[in-house]
Amino acid sequence: MGSNTNVSQNKVPFGQKVAFGLGMLANQMFPAALGIFMVVLVENLGMPTWMWGITFFLPRILDAFIDPIMGFISDNTRSKWGRRRQYVFTGAIIMGISFVVMWQLYRESGVEYNFYYFLIWSIVFYLGLSIFSVPFVAMGYEMSDDFHERTSIMAISQWIGQWAWVIAPWFWVVMYDPTWFPNADTATRTLAVWVGISCMLLAMVPAIFIKSKSTKNEESFSPLTFRTMGGSLKEIFSSFIEAFKNSPFRKLCIATFFIFNAFNTVAGFTFFIVVYYLFNGNSTDAGIWPTLFGCLGALSTTFVVIPIVSWMSKKMEKKKTFLVCQGISIFGYILLWFLFIPGKPYMFIFALPFFSFGIGSLFTLMMSMTADVCDMDELTSGKRREGIFGAIYWWMVKFGFAIAGLLTGIIMSFVDFHPGAVTQTEGAVTGLRLFFSGIPILGTLIAMWVMRNYDLTEDKAKEISKELEKRKAIKPSGYAKMKLLSEININALSEKELKEKYPNFFTTKVDFSDLSKDEMDDEFTAIFRKGMHGICFSAYENEQRPGDAISEDQIRKRLEILKPHTKWIRVFSCTNGHEKIPKLAKEIGLKTIVGAWISNDIKENEIEIKNLIELMQNDLVDIAAVGNEVLYREELNEQAIINYIEHVKKATKNTPVGYVDAYFEFVNRPKLTAACDVILANCYPFWEGADIRISGFYLQEIYRKTLEAAQGKKVIIAESGWPSEGEVIGGAVASKENVMKYYIKTQLWAQRENIDLFYFSSFDESWKIQSEGKAGTSWGLWDDKGYFKYKNLIIQSQK
Repeated sequence: MGSNTNVSQNKVPFGQKVAFGLGMLANQMFPAALGIFMVVLVENLGMPTWMWGITFFLPRILDAFIDPIMGFISDNTRSKWGRRRQYVFTGAIIMGISFVVMWQLYRESGVEYNFYYFLIWSIVFYLGLSIFSVPFVAMGYEMSDDFHERTSIMAISQWIGQWAWVIAPWFWVVMYDPTWFPNADTATRTLAVWVGISCMLLAMVPAIFIKSKSTKNEESFSPLTFRTMGGSLKEIFSSFIEAFKNSPFRKLCIATFFIFNAFNTVAGFTFFIVVYYLFNGNSTDAGIWPTLFGCLGALSTTFVVIPIVSWMSKKMEKKKTFLVCQGISIFGYILLWFLFIPGKPYMFIFALPFFSFGIGSLFTLMMSMTADVCDMDELTSGKRREGIFGAIYWWMVKFGFAIAGLLTGIIMSFVDFHPGAVTQTEGAVTGLRLFFSGIPILGTLIAMWVMRNYDLTEDKAKEISKELEKRKAIKPSGYAKMKLLSEININALSEKELKEKYPNFFTTKVDFSDLSKDEMDDEFTAIFRKGMHGICFSAYENEQRPGDAISEDQIRKRLEILKPHTKWIRVFSCTNGHEKIPKLAKEIGLKTIVGAWISNDIKENEIEIKNLIELMQNDLVDIAAVGNEVLYREELNEQAIINYIEHVKKATKNTPVGYVDAYFEFVNRPKLTAACDVILANCYPFWEGADIRISGFYLQEIYRKTLEAAQGKKVIIAESGWPSEGEVIGGAVASKENVMKYYIKTQLWAQRENIDLFYFSSFDESWKIQSEGKAGTSWGLWDDKGYFKYKNLIIQSQK
């Protein structure tokens, strides 16, 4: 059950879409204006092309590496304003002020001074852009969970945002018209003030008008403190790797990188091609034609491309729409080669609608598809990570933009083009034209090849949404939040205070609040190496699930892993290869609780019971368990379970026979308790929402209640453990640190009180994702491939 703390709905009010779109206008106006103003650095301030390349490259690279960190911070922020709004607001202010300041450049200051001044303020500006854009984009992903509504949100936001590219090219006219300003660098200093202030105000709109729920008391988030910074950076890195392993998302990132990188590498050539090829280097004669190229292209995107793309995506799905649109853009790039005609500048206008389909469709579709991927990620990870996914996606965009800026300078040097010169060689201008058409065509073809097998279709996305809805309705393993400790205000008491108030229930001598991470590792290591009474045995390897046959070889490998660490194992079934486990366990000296898996399938039950009896008669079973949580699953009634127990007891006289279920089933069912030779109780403080600080107390209270109901019979804790990751249940947080704490508490208590406790579980079980969410997959001390999850321990952990 993922924690999605922002309001998610199907249909989004139009006003909310417009508010998001105004933020998008600011998000696009800044880079659009920046791209126009950058010409001034070489044309008017005399920077060499290598300096120009660095001012493009370095700030954007730093920005790209800040983005994943900002995504992690945004995803895990606890505040009354929610996760995103405060960062959008703060980032808007930093962007606006730094944009104004960075363009206050004067010729008399000299090239070197202007280079370093601009570079430093660029870094500040891009820091503000990260603080703003990452949570802003995540807000868009969260606005709806409907497949087509997401495209509508992105289409409207891109429609509004495209006006940045309509307006920005007119800056060229203003900058180079002497009736407005004496020179372009003076114009830039003034225009930067208007752009910076107006875009700062636009960027604040989403923070003010797109509401979100408070996350102040959200316990599932990772801590954001200096003390936890090392662990947080590690989680950021692992989240980055985890997200990039998602095949559909990886394809979106790679395709965007090639298209956007290729486009921006040559975008700066437009001005030079128009001036030097169409007008022989005379910028006065070129007039507004460089402006018209960008402006008419943006208008084509706004009024032609985006509406068509939105319509197409509903008719032929997003992937096919993407491939068709990119194919049209390739045709447009080819046309531009032929329609750049000296003396007939108007001819290139005919190519612009086709050319505009490339970038025009890219973000409308890709942002909508990234929102679909976030759902897919929640299904597999149990987490809502819009910030991380948005950050990584835009990391690829910005990294591509940085590379593009560097390549632009390299290409101009390669073709011997000299910005600011009165004339250029024919080879230099021809070279720019070749790269102008060739690089985008190549990048687009690569992107189309990458996206050819993208498989997150509308049907699959809807299935994922349905599964997520089902998961939200899952009752967590039925442990019913018994609220045994309702009288304790655990949020108001430290662990030390809890121990002082309830000394009889805290048998651990370790005060976890005082332990460093290394000390925690050492304590866990020491307890683990002493071994445990028993452990629940999962034979399923990665991708396997109930019903799959397990081999003798995989059983042996896993038993060898467990052998040094336990005296007993618990087996859950006697079919599909599980019936081989008791014999193999006995061969290496392990004792066994062997279970017959009972369900509402009567024929399968008969096979399970038959095999269990046969194993008992061959002295391979030390305790027999007839069924596991059948009553909790409501698959059979109490009398049916008792009948099965009696049948097994008659078949053999020497082996204790019991039944496994949640402890409260024995508390509430005296007839069932009377039928068992031994009480096998599942006890899960986690599923009942107990905070880790009181989990030891909680388990002992559960055991006490079960002991009272046991009618003098032996009580064995058949399952108890803690998951290393996944959903938050009440006050119970899944984490590796909490696994270690719970393990230490339960083992010390069980050993001191001479209680038979079977730790759950040996190995992670990925198949449980559908029924119990991410937490259900993560109970193992070893992962589902057989590797120990606590690598600080030097133990036998390989398969």
